[in-house]
Amino acid sequence: KNFVKGYFRLATAQKGMNDLDGCIKTLESGLAIQSSNPDLKKMKKDIAELQRGEQVASYCRKADEQMQGGDIAGAYKTLELASRLDAGNPDIERMMSKVKPRYEKMEAQRKAGLSGAEAHKEKGDEKYKNANFEGAVEEYTKCLNDLKKEGKELSELALKAHSNRAACYKQISNFDGTIEDCTAVLEIDPDNVKALIRRAQAFEGMERYRFALQDVKQVLSMPYHKVGKQNFELCNMMQHRLQRTVNQLKAMN
Repeated sequence: KNFVKGYFRLATAQKGMNDLDGCIKTLESGLAIQSSNPDLKKMKKDIAELQRGEQVASYCRKADEQMQGGDIAGAYKTLELASRLDAGNPDIERMMSKVKPRYEKMEAQRKAGLSGAEAHKEKGDEKYKNANFEGAVEEYTKCLNDLKKEGKELSELALKAHSNRAACYKQISNFDGTIEDCTAVLEIDPDNVKALIRRAQAFEGMERYRFALQDVKQVLSMPYHKVGKQNFELCNMMQHRLQRTVNQLKAMN
């Protein structure tokens, strides 16, 4: 019990120095020893509320700076983040009342200037965000059809549409579609990490383990900074699993 009190005293000192992150870590360490301690639980709740308030205030300051600098879209997105943390906050609502009409006017003008393919791609993105993957596939397909008519099958927009449609196909376990779209991306950008990983996962889902292993090895052969920590660890894990499966299949034959 006295040991746990030590955590409380340390957390109190950290709070006094405004080291809120350190305070939370100390409280979590104390709760790991005595999860039901009411003092530690209450302080953790209070500190979390302080952190939330500080984050909201930081978002408001950033949005104000963006407004002053004429970045209306940036200010709108920042205020949306703030609203998710503190819905109904009068300061956020006051700022949003100034920003939102200007943002909506700018968005209407921007969308009016989009090509048909660009408009379909944006609709697909919106449907993907709302987990309407089948609807998103339809929009990306319309985008790609328009680009094909314009002779822009190898454009940056086509690459994005193929990549996003592959992500949709992956979500609905359409492995053939995932492989086809990832291959289309790789024809434009042979070292596209996302496409290689998605295609490897689809190959594995179809029990085409050698092809999956080949894609994973290609990712692992790239510079670490290009692949990124999370992708590297994922591919490293996949490589071990796939190599083991390939070896087992060889032994059976």
